[in-house]
Amino acid sequence: MTPEFPDEPVDDFPTPPREFTDAEGRDIVVERVDSDAIDDLCEMYADFNPEDRAQGVPPVREDAIEEWLENVVDDDCLNVVAFYDGDAVGHAMLVPDTTGAFELAIFVLREYQGALIGTELVRSLLGWGQEEGITRVWLSVERWNDPAVRLYEKVGFETTDSASFELEMAIRLAET
Repeated sequence: MTPEFPDEPVDDFPTPPREFTDAEGRDIVVERVDSDAIDDLCEMYADFNPEDRAQGVPPVREDAIEEWLENVVDDDCLNVVAFYDGDAVGHAMLVPDTTGAFELAIFVLREYQGALIGTELVRSLLGWGQEEGITRVWLSVERWNDPAVRLYEKVGFETTDSASFELEMAIRLAET
């Protein structure tokens, strides 16, 4: 699969580390993640609601979560985490594909959804991606996941393929 990408780049994203106040008045810290944060993320994913899993991720079992995180929290991927009161409550990542583009994935604990944390995680991750020279980002999302689709559209993603039960969306971060 080779995703289509919009012609015009979108910019003006903030870069982590940064802080913001979410829609519930909570002070959220967004940080860049390295392998030192795997324990925090394992704890977050252990609390992840099974109904919020999509496309088989995050895994359910603790050992599978740890193995998955070790694969995505590496030097080739960009990862950001949202912390509230010292606890990880959201995680977003850019994972390189075989075409030189990056796939985006994001996960926010259910009790923190709908409070702008996902939006700010994605914006921060895209800003870091721009800083690192990433030009093309894509994702797939279940077409009935209206909150996620609205989030992606709000930050500048465009639907590039809607032929299956998943939407494919893409954004261009810079000219190539």
